[in-house]
Amino acid sequence: MGTPWAVLVLAVALVGLWAPCATYKQPNFIVILADDVGWGDLGANWAETKETPHLDELAAEGTRFVDFHSAASTCSPSRASLLTGRLGARNGVTHNFAVTSVGGLPLNETTLAEVLRGAGYSTGAIGKWHLGHHGHHHPSFRGFDYYFGIPYSHDMGCMDTPGYNRPPCPPCPRHGSIARVVRKDCYMDVALPLFENTTIIQQPVNLSSLAERYAEEAARFIRRASDSGRPFFLYLALAHMHVPLGVPPSPLASGIYGASLSEMDALVGRIKQVADSHGKGNTLLWFTGDNGPWAQKCELAGRLGPFTGAWQQQRGGSSAKQTTWEGGHRVPALAYWPGHIPAKRTSRALLSALDIFPTLVALAGAALPLHRRFDGLDVSPVLFGWSDVGHKVLLHPNSRAAGKDGGIEALRLAQYKAFYTTGGAMACDGSIGPAEHHQPPLIFNLDRDIQEQEPLDVASREYEEVLPAISRAYTQALEDIATDNISVADYSKDPAVTPCCDPQHVACRCH
Repeated sequence: MGTPWAVLVLAVALVGLWAPCATYKQPNFIVILADDVGWGDLGANWAETKETPHLDELAAEGTRFVDFHSAASTCSPSRASLLTGRLGARNGVTHNFAVTSVGGLPLNETTLAEVLRGAGYSTGAIGKWHLGHHGHHHPSFRGFDYYFGIPYSHDMGCMDTPGYNRPPCPPCPRHGSIARVVRKDCYMDVALPLFENTTIIQQPVNLSSLAERYAEEAARFIRRASDSGRPFFLYLALAHMHVPLGVPPSPLASGIYGASLSEMDALVGRIKQVADSHGKGNTLLWFTGDNGPWAQKCELAGRLGPFTGAWQQQRGGSSAKQTTWEGGHRVPALAYWPGHIPAKRTSRALLSALDIFPTLVALAGAALPLHRRFDGLDVSPVLFGWSDVGHKVLLHPNSRAAGKDGGIEALRLAQYKAFYTTGGAMACDGSIGPAEHHQPPLIFNLDRDIQEQEPLDVASREYEEVLPAISRAYTQALEDIATDNISVADYSKDPAVTPCCDPQHVACRCH
């Protein structure tokens, strides 16, 4: 942490990676981010999962990371951190933006797209943004040459094809307010918009065809960029698996969720095929998730695998999305780059979505933005199989379940996980685990207790030996953040900024 870490990242970027950059032209980058995907949703991770043959093939032909973490366990903060390499405590994004949000990712934060475009890349974003849609917070002003997608989650607006949700949401109203049926947790006032660049091209969006449109636009962007001769960066933020889309059940899938998972898998397989057909060996494809499963959706939520957060479950609430338990932020991750990244390899390095920013910047031969510190590391030595060493310390911010949003009250140190605050999110049964503060912290040894069931006895020799190192790491992390160049996000709301293609029609329908 702190200035030494920033210097280390720059040093590795400038020295350790010049060999591959000098030998090969600037590589293309495709980052695929799944929404609310569980670690156990990948067949390569969890034998019970049968719906992901294309992702499993990707794992077999590349490297699978089994101790990989999202930077936060809810949507906007995790995406802001991926695109900046900085935690929400630094970049200002600590909780989700709304349909009526005026602000977004602070404009003084530099995105990965801005750095890569400055290095000569064509840049495209397809899919869910959720980092602000008003004014210059829109992706078209954050470094992306092309944008096609929805401004926030696909359950944050009414639709004519609502897909599956709990509770079931009705279609968008077609007439005045008298005809509306109001249901708790359902957005009814404004239809979900679909953007191409800054123009709303459909409102409400047709969810049943959204996956196909994303695949088509991604393929078109890859072809255009390849034809131009410029390297490209494609950020593909899928609607899957956040509340399944309207997909027909598959005979090979397990229920509605399994059918949606199968559809996502096919989409990823199609993107890989297109990338391979336009110069196999020139493109790094990195697949991961924004956070763990949304447990309150019951059978429509993803699979945790072994990361059950048993200590929390005993006290009520979910230990998945929105929590700092492993199920909230440990996500599947795969990297594929034929001829560069070893095939059939499993890495146990402690890594994070925070690492994507500095790693891609280094591989592009670009420089990190000045006057700010980064929580991510250039982990290309791990990608290339030269090392299996990642973070010594990894911070996990609060994400709504307990504590102040964005506050750092859980961290990893090697195999140890320390909690200064615990809490559960809403579970399928509606329960919410109470927030509890721990001084001294709860400490789990994940090598022996991956389910986080039994914290170390505070009187044990192991606890007494590891506590001083954890306390030092925690204190240093907080001091480093407090002395950094910190941004502040605008979370104010104004109904006037709601995306609307035609305010004269009910629910902002396009005609």
